[in-house]
This record gives sequence, C-alpha cells and structure tokens, in this order.
Amino acid sequence: MIKMMSKSSLNDNLKNMFDLREEFMVSLRKKFPVENPAWPLDLSKKAHQQYCRDIALRGVEEMFEALQHLKNWKPHRTTEITEFDRDEFLEEVVDAFNYFLSLLVLTGFSSDDFYEMYTKKDEIIHERLKGDY
Repeated sequence: MIKMMSKSSLNDNLKNMFDLREEFMVSLRKKFPVENPAWPLDLSKKAHQQYCRDIALRGVEEMFEALQHLKNWKPHRTTEITEFDRDEFLEEVVDAFNYFLSLLVLTGFSSDDFYEMYTKKDEIIHERLKGDY
C-alpha cells in the first residue's frame, strides 16, 4: 500500500535530507579539506568530473552491498534462504542514497531541483507505461 504524503510534507522531508547531507559534507570537508573539494564543482574541470565519478561509484558499491542481502535471486537455486535482515538492507540503501545526495549537492542541485525533475520524469514514465514504450 502506498502512503500518500502531501507535496509540502514530502518536499520538507527531502529538503531536510539534503540539509543533513550537506551538514555532514561540511564537517567532512573541515576534517579532510584536501580530499574533499569545495562545491559546487565546476564540471568543465577534469578533476571535478573524476571526483563526481568517484562519489557515484561509491554509491553503486553501497548498492551492491545491499544486494548481497538478497539470497534467493538465482533462478537455478532450488533451496530458499528465508532469513532476511531488513534493517541491514535498508541501511546499505541509505548509504548508497547518501552518496547520490552528495553528488547532487556537489554539483549544485537543490532539493527543489531534484523534486521538480523527479516529478517530471515520473510523469514521463507513467505516459510511457500507457503507450507502447
């Protein structure tokens, strides 16, 4: 069942998540200034593109860690593992999401930018589903 939230509430939560991530990133930059560049990054610079790529790949790595908690995905497996640590799975997905949030902050996008693009893309994929995409 999908729990519907008001746009205002959803946007407030998303903004809070962006704010929390940026607060962490500021602390990280203060502690390790050489390894963590100031933002927004200039994506015309090679070093900044490399840094973005590294952050994105860290997020992908965290998603792989989440996927390691899924034990029954192989079609040829005849036995089922019934244990599933839901909290550990969610924690790894949150880790991945944090890297992706960092990527958005680093490149100068706000929670409003992200929300606007998310809803725009959501409309597009729903329209595709109605058609023959």
